[in-house]
Amino acid sequence: MDVNGFVTDGYLVVRQAFDTATAAACRADLWAALAERGVLREDPGTWTAPLVQLPCPDTEPFAVAAASPKLATAHDRLIGAGRWTRRPTVGGEVPVRFPSEDWPGTGYHIEGNWWGGEDHWTNLRSRGRGLTAFFLFSDVGPEDAPTRLLVGSHRFVPPVLARAGEAGMSGCAAVEALQPSVLHRQAVHVTGRAGDVYLCHPFMVHTATWPHRGVAPRMMAQPGVEVPDGFAVDGWDPSPVARAIVEGLGRPH
Repeated sequence: MDVNGFVTDGYLVVRQAFDTATAAACRADLWAALAERGVLREDPGTWTAPLVQLPCPDTEPFAVAAASPKLATAHDRLIGAGRWTRRPTVGGEVPVRFPSEDWPGTGYHIEGNWWGGEDHWTNLRSRGRGLTAFFLFSDVGPEDAPTRLLVGSHRFVPPVLARAGEAGMSGCAAVEALQPSVLHRQAVHVTGRAGDVYLCHPFMVHTATWPHRGVAPRMMAQPGVEVPDGFAVDGWDPSPVARAIVEGLGRPH
């Protein structure tokens, strides 16, 4: 596990965090939820929206995926053993992306941790979120509208959040306050096989991409890994997540 690479780049990938049979069972449950909205697996004519947001089902396959020993080991290494809260299932939302030329409506942002009235907010300590996880339930290739991550962008966010104090600010406002050059950094895309999980620093700047020119819907959950009190930013917190925040505060800007 490349912990130093995570501190520098802001992400790492856990390949085959859960097996393909579990991923297939998760897809089946997502199709069942889509069918309740009139979106049918066997009828592409019902795939009319570019994006359908689903709450992640609380079913057994998602509990199995969430209980991945590989993920638990990674969380312990990146956050610290005993500091993160285990979920009974994957949780979060599943933005199902269908083949479409249309923009899905989401631009560059960082994830917020609590509702601030018009958007989700976060603060320098990342109160409530230790990581953002991208669970791939379907294979995702370059044509399947993969999420775009800006490599190293998480190290430019701390000075912006520091100016906002403990109250914090919205995830979109934090990105708007960055120097434009940050949005032109090298990018990587969340691609891989069903069962892969990307673990990202909570301040990773990312965006949806379009168009989706693949042949099947992209199914991916993006829950947060909860750390109730967030991280200390005085240099004493040994976790790689906190180390990246502290190093970001010390960058010349």
